[in-house]
Amino acid sequence: MDIGILSTGIYLPDQYITGEEIAIKAGIPKEIVEGKMGIKRKTVPGIEDHTCEMGIRAAKKAIKKANIDPLNIDVVIYIGEEHKEYPLWTAGIKLQEELGAHNAWAFDTALRCGTTVMALKVAKNLMIADPEINTVLLAGGYRNGDFIDYKNPRTRFMYNLGAGGGAIILQKGLKKNCLLETEIMTDGSFSEDVVVVAGGTKYPLTSTALEEGRYQLDVLDPAGMKARLEQKSMSNFLNVIRKSVHKSGYSEKDISYVGMLHMKKSAHEYVLKELGLSEDASIYLEDYGHIGQIDQILSLELAEKSGKLNNGDVAVLVSAGIGYAWGASTIKWGEEIVE
Repeated sequence: MDIGILSTGIYLPDQYITGEEIAIKAGIPKEIVEGKMGIKRKTVPGIEDHTCEMGIRAAKKAIKKANIDPLNIDVVIYIGEEHKEYPLWTAGIKLQEELGAHNAWAFDTALRCGTTVMALKVAKNLMIADPEINTVLLAGGYRNGDFIDYKNPRTRFMYNLGAGGGAIILQKGLKKNCLLETEIMTDGSFSEDVVVVAGGTKYPLTSTALEEGRYQLDVLDPAGMKARLEQKSMSNFLNVIRKSVHKSGYSEKDISYVGMLHMKKSAHEYVLKELGLSEDASIYLEDYGHIGQIDQILSLELAEKSGKLNNGDVAVLVSAGIGYAWGASTIKWGEEIVE
């Protein structure tokens, strides 16, 4: 069954913080931030750039680009972060209302920075299983940079967290930008390595917790996490790419483009090298930072606009999220060629 990407949408705040400004805040050399971490600048939210709201703005762009009636959307899936306008709130239903998708039903899904790739798999499976689901909107926002303390070296690998919104519209029977197979891996041995300590049932948010900064992201066992990640992360990252491509009927030699999340420059280059690809086969998001699960949508839009995607190309969207999760989705780009 053909399920294609009808359109995408991206919303980015107007405000940025530069790598040099991050370096000053963190008390580390500018060369480390820009060169090793790969952050020339990153987006930061403005006063009205709330999480679900940024997803709504991106979704409106995707709907306009697709030229569809929101009433024809069957399901709305919120793919943004849990850090949003209100706690214990179903943002997907807010998306549905603001977009006028009154004939749809909506829900939220979450896998940290792996959410978009996971939601693509969920959406495709829903469309295959239910004959009444023909058009699905995935949308959400991200601003987890709010939880970063630049004085905490344990979270240095997350200094790149930015802000923005993204959306994808999938349509059944669309012989264009076909969503093929998705591969996902999770490893619970990392499940409590990166957390916001206070604010849950274990450690309620109190004035003391606020004063101690326990409402921000932290790494509870930095040495242990680093050692375990070094053993697994890159191999799992490459594994999901290869399995997604192979399940889709291709080999890694067929890959033309990799829509990758923002990570340190050496890791980005390593992935491309291991796949036998040049730097031109991806876009390094050093001018945007890491906008969580929105990275894959941003990379796809940037690739399309810059002419990196051609008819018949095999593109792979790949992510990794704390918890830890790795995921990849393969897309056959362009119109289907009938021979």
